[in-house]
Amino acid sequence: MTQKHILSGDLLVFHDDPFEVPPEDAVQIQSDAALLIENGKITARDSRDTLIAAHPEAAHHPHPNRLICPGFIDAHVHYPQTAMIASWGKRLIDWLNTYTFPEEMRFDHPAYAAEISARYLDLTAAHGTTTMASFCTIHPTSVEALFTEAAKRGQRIVAGKTCMDRNAPEGLRDTAQTSYDESKALLEKWHGVGRLSYAITPRFSPTSTPEQLEALGVLWAENPDCLMQTHLSEQVDEIAWVKDLFPNARDYLDTYEAFGLLRERGVYGHAIHLEPREIDRLKDVDAALVHCPTSNTFIGSGLFDMAGLKARGVSTGLATDTGGGSSFSMLRTMAAAYEVAQLNGSVLHAGQLLWLATAGSAKSLHLSDKIGTLEVGMEADIAILDLASTAAIAQRYNNAAHHWDRIFPTLMMGDDRAIAEVWIGGAKQTLS
Repeated sequence: MTQKHILSGDLLVFHDDPFEVPPEDAVQIQSDAALLIENGKITARDSRDTLIAAHPEAAHHPHPNRLICPGFIDAHVHYPQTAMIASWGKRLIDWLNTYTFPEEMRFDHPAYAAEISARYLDLTAAHGTTTMASFCTIHPTSVEALFTEAAKRGQRIVAGKTCMDRNAPEGLRDTAQTSYDESKALLEKWHGVGRLSYAITPRFSPTSTPEQLEALGVLWAENPDCLMQTHLSEQVDEIAWVKDLFPNARDYLDTYEAFGLLRERGVYGHAIHLEPREIDRLKDVDAALVHCPTSNTFIGSGLFDMAGLKARGVSTGLATDTGGGSSFSMLRTMAAAYEVAQLNGSVLHAGQLLWLATAGSAKSLHLSDKIGTLEVGMEADIAILDLASTAAIAQRYNNAAHHWDRIFPTLMMGDDRAIAEVWIGGAKQTLS
């Protein structure tokens, strides 16, 4: 007989996008509520007493004074950078050359790729992250390792082979043809298998020749249900470099658009220094941007205009950008997003932050029908937050006047100690 589980406590429920309607109307905290989990999915949501009475055979997991959330969704990461996270650096290009590229060269070894894949998924689960969209390295072994480990855990992830055929060290360059061939083979093997999705993955325009971008544009046209992930307008000096490399391009985005790499299901990380034309085109095609606040501040890239872009109706997710980002924690990432918004002259509500880390990121990855909310029928990826996980947070929690006042300190000060429990695909995880 299928094991049923009831998780009870306060539930985080989304009724709408809290950037489009007032957060207090879009996001609700349902007290004394519960979820029924069967066969890896949420099959009922009701009051605690109603579900317990209707399903006396179910195992009950009570969570008083905790917040039951959708599992966090990290929409832009580099899992191969796990071991070099928090490496001292200067600007983006210097940091890539000094730390990133030497580490990524190690991923042609299957055993090392498997080791880091397992380590990364352990670390992220401990922080309540249940789905991520990851760049791998140019080596097919790096993709194979991550997908294999995620499949063992029944985890929903998006990943792809990073493609680079110039401006990278020997050993980290492929060609236009091999990037197409290897990406196609990986896509055909893994895309849609279980909870795995493939993303066509040019690193960014400076490391791809026009020939490679064109080849990947063809591959995307042949497989339009895949995502395409890349980087866009992260640093001012990077944009100047792009102008030198693509002198005929109207702007950075045009280096993708010209080769068929701009449309719906495109996911563009960072996107800090956008031109008005670029914003218009991103909105026109319903592409998604991903805010990486800890990375943008750590590497000194700039301040993402969340308020302005959301006001324009641009789809936006949230990400750690491991290992440019300095934390595996989506809680720390939410805190950084709040701080960046303040520096930009706006303020983010706790409900907006939680939406970005769950439903918003799911929308950006075109997974809203599967993850990101606690609706009936959704996959049971769940993070349960202890809202009094440390003495500092507890003393603030105990003096809070309302739900949001109790939740906000955990978003600003919480870490892995705040993650009381994690469920992936309806299975409770053992957290290290």
